[in-house]
Amino acid sequence: MTKKYNNKKSLPPRGEAGGGIGRLASIDALRGFDMLFIMGGAGLLIALAEWLPCSFTQALAEQMEHVEWNGLRHHDTIFPLFLFIAGISFPFSLTKQRQQGRSEWAIHKKVITRGLMLVFLGIVYNNLLAFNFESLRYASVLGRIGLAWMFAALIFIHTGWKARVWITTALLVGYWLVAGFIPAPDADGTDIFTAQGSFVGYVDRILLPGIIYYGNIDPEGILSVIPAIGTALLGMFAGEWVKERGKEQGAGGKTVLAMVVAGIVMLAVGLLWNEVFPINKKMWTSSFVLVVGAYSVLMFALFYYIIDVLGWRKWTLFFTVIGMNSITIYIGQKFINFSYTADKLFGGIVNLMPDASQEFFSKAAYIAVCWLFLYFLYRKNVFLKV
Repeated sequence: MTKKYNNKKSLPPRGEAGGGIGRLASIDALRGFDMLFIMGGAGLLIALAEWLPCSFTQALAEQMEHVEWNGLRHHDTIFPLFLFIAGISFPFSLTKQRQQGRSEWAIHKKVITRGLMLVFLGIVYNNLLAFNFESLRYASVLGRIGLAWMFAALIFIHTGWKARVWITTALLVGYWLVAGFIPAPDADGTDIFTAQGSFVGYVDRILLPGIIYYGNIDPEGILSVIPAIGTALLGMFAGEWVKERGKEQGAGGKTVLAMVVAGIVMLAVGLLWNEVFPINKKMWTSSFVLVVGAYSVLMFALFYYIIDVLGWRKWTLFFTVIGMNSITIYIGQKFINFSYTADKLFGGIVNLMPDASQEFFSKAAYIAVCWLFLYFLYRKNVFLKV
């Protein structure tokens, strides 16, 4: 559904810098930064490397593509960071709902409805409306977000922080014990940490209906929802920490320092775990959860410190416009031909540019059109909320 705010020239209510916590401006800005790469930012940097090839631009371009199997590049962090951010928001949302007098039943209903709605939208995104069910992919990015966030939110509602620590640990260790030690029954000696040899891929092959993305494993498959719940819970830990510590005047710096320390610890543990359970996005391994969780909490600490603690917000408009309608632009790019509009508006200018640079400016025009579309919604205070 869409949500409107009364003041057409301002953002929704936000916490004062370093003081009481309302709506964190850093959350929307960080989400927008993350979604920019999905909105054409990755393609823009690849085009830049083709136009101006050098070691730096080539290195940037390489980071804009997924690793083939084990390992990590920046492009592998986009999806889990988005899920982490969804987790950050929930402690604030839960507190607000309870303060408004919403019943626990209503809160549970909203959580479950949101989770299942995202699963449905993910299937729609995967061409449900073509009604070709035999070639339909039921697993999806939105479905992974919906299920992982939903189960994490239900855990958060019913447990305290100590129980959540144990549950998160159990999810990650338990997943390792299954994925790292139980080979696929049909593996025939294939390495357990391959798509064909992993039990994770085996469960997808026997239980997932329709099309499996890679044929023998789906990156948004069934078993890998388990560690993805851990990703969402890590975001909820960060959100709860900031929400509680934010009540104390002047505690912003200490709050950020604690998140930095947590990020360093997660990174160290994740890298050590990588030695026996490789960092792998397609399997969403436990080491991947911790390493990308470290990146996510460090990015959140950076954005929170600059925007909400120091109060430097004027520069955030570009990212905030994207972040406040992130689901809109993700789905919109599937159904709206922004490339056509970009070509009609800027194609003439692009054609005047040197041949080697035209792809770069074409990508920039695409991003501009997407952003202007979101800015129009932003000015009208129309935000798609699921």
